[in-house]
Amino acid sequence: MNVAVDKPTPAIIRGVRLTRAAVHLVQGLATTAFIFPFAKQPSRKRMVQRWSQRLLRILAVDLEHSGVPADFNGPVLIVANHISWLDIFVVNALRPSRFIAKAELKRWPVVGLLVTSVGTLFLDRTRRRDAARINTQVQEALAAGDVIALFPEGTTTFGRELLPFHGSLLQPVIEANGQILPAAISYTHVDGSHSVAAAYVGDTSFVEALRQLLRARRTRVRLHLSEPFPTHGRHRREVAAEAHRIIRSALELAEDEPAASASRKPS
Repeated sequence: MNVAVDKPTPAIIRGVRLTRAAVHLVQGLATTAFIFPFAKQPSRKRMVQRWSQRLLRILAVDLEHSGVPADFNGPVLIVANHISWLDIFVVNALRPSRFIAKAELKRWPVVGLLVTSVGTLFLDRTRRRDAARINTQVQEALAAGDVIALFPEGTTTFGRELLPFHGSLLQPVIEANGQILPAAISYTHVDGSHSVAAAYVGDTSFVEALRQLLRARRTRVRLHLSEPFPTHGRHRREVAAEAHRIIRSALELAEDEPAASASRKPS
């Protein structure tokens, strides 16, 4: 492997990145608190996109987009594999969306406030009936023209495998006669080899995950959007299986990839 890939970023540069990221987070909170209430939806989406793009630049993460254009119209549900806390901002940097996320994220300091203010829908997996509540909110959001995004694995991996997809949260887009847009996310070093710098897996804390990312000199994230496919008249398990197959192919994972992995709590 290239020596430049393994060599950690100097401490002074990590400190500068961390400071800039902290300032950027505060600016984001100020924007959502004082500008969002007076801005129309298209303006909000542009602000979310620009803010996410800048966050990636600050953290030395280069976004590469492949596949279909990101200027699609709804009702669309983006379905993506899940590796990092950064995944939400990667998608938003390309196409601002409302995410379905685990309820614990809402309680994170700063980041929780930020994602809440941009319309994230929070699912409490400890409550058996909470999926029904979220599905109602998703139906309303799709009807209003919002693009919704979710991670149907329900947890994170290192990106070398794809866990089974949970189909329960796909029902609203089926009832809206909408489309599923499969999105494949992968992180690499500058030489193209697999990177775990952005991974948020197992018992890793957010602080540890952020420190791990800051140590990397540069990280590349590839977001591949496949052609959307219709859901009308189909069962959610069938829809989940097709999205899984498409994303697995885009990630170039073998069909017999093992299903077990170190993973975080359900997201």
